[in-house]
Amino acid sequence: MTERDDDFNRGLKNRRRVLGDGWVDQSLNRATELDAEFQELITRNVWHGIWSRPGLDHPTRRLLVLAMTMAQGRWEEFELHVRAALEGGIALATIKEVLLQGAAYCGVPAANTAFKLTAAVCRTLGIALEPAPLSAPARVQTHHTFSAPSLRVAVQGPGHGVPVVLAHALGLDLSMWQGLAASLAGDHPVLRYDHRGHGGSAAAHSPYTMEALVDDAARVVREWGVGPVVFVGLSMGGMVAQGLAIRHPDLVRGLVLANTTSAYGAAERTGWADRIALVRGGGMEAIADAVVQRFLSAPYRAAHPEAAAGLHACILRADAAGYVAACEAVSQLDWTGLLATVRCPTAVIAGSEDAGTPPAMGQAIADRIPGASFDVLQGAAHLAVVEMPQAFEQIVRRLIERV
Repeated sequence: MTERDDDFNRGLKNRRRVLGDGWVDQSLNRATELDAEFQELITRNVWHGIWSRPGLDHPTRRLLVLAMTMAQGRWEEFELHVRAALEGGIALATIKEVLLQGAAYCGVPAANTAFKLTAAVCRTLGIALEPAPLSAPARVQTHHTFSAPSLRVAVQGPGHGVPVVLAHALGLDLSMWQGLAASLAGDHPVLRYDHRGHGGSAAAHSPYTMEALVDDAARVVREWGVGPVVFVGLSMGGMVAQGLAIRHPDLVRGLVLANTTSAYGAAERTGWADRIALVRGGGMEAIADAVVQRFLSAPYRAAHPEAAAGLHACILRADAAGYVAACEAVSQLDWTGLLATVRCPTAVIAGSEDAGTPPAMGQAIADRIPGASFDVLQGAAHLAVVEMPQAFEQIVRRLIERV
């Protein structure tokens, strides 16, 4: 019998792929006359017979095992599979969703144990868990705008300081800013929000323009009631930021425009049309891998696989119709001729490895806004705030000091 025909070897490959060589070797090498047949049985019938079935992919099966071992209180196996899932590229954010679902269906005590064990595994693997204290004023308050379309907003920080608004990139949501928001909230009130058709905001049922996104931002600032604000936007958020300073200058006391552009030419608009066609034909799955590669540099993805996996999961969660509507609005962008009217202090940030909005686009914006500063973060791709958070924050704080 060849290895190809041997179900034990087929199952062994799956078992190693999911659990890692160390654990599998330990289980096989410690087998005795009592349990050797059991080890062979589960390797053939579970790790091959079940894990090789085509109905579910391996990531889904991993998550199901987490849920089932959590429900049964099988904590040794749960911990083993959490570690294997994280090492296998499952995003921590995805595991968190499984545990939250488990809190509803398995009970709070089980969820409490599951979260503690998962945190312990993260520490073992060197995965940093950012502080998210719930004590005032650090606690993040989440609600929605009163005006329509309803937009999800998250507010944190003290009642004093310069108010800051953070606007995210296309296809993502307000969680993109979690690290920067937590840091700035030590000194300033900070608001993050989801663009229409994104995250927890209202779905996009019809086409809209960039001007509509800008007016959404104006609604957010006015309802917050603490403006004018320093408005920080990255990518599509940066496009909205430019429009806000042009259309509603009374609401803005300072701008940070990161990894963005003020206009697209004919060639770029063709590229947007191609992307729209891909999403309409195949959903977010059709572009998720390419977006991750464009948003994060190759060295960063290699060094931070959990961040890349989390970004990939976020993109897949995005509503395809909302994404298409936003692409259509972005593709028609053209603020260039109006940038000279911006009068508030402005900082422009670019990433040296950003293929989508290369430094030349940022430089073109800075050249047209009177007194604007321009910084290129070396080594960063499109999500500069993720790849170089400290340098990004320094630029934001420097701008805040100017207003």
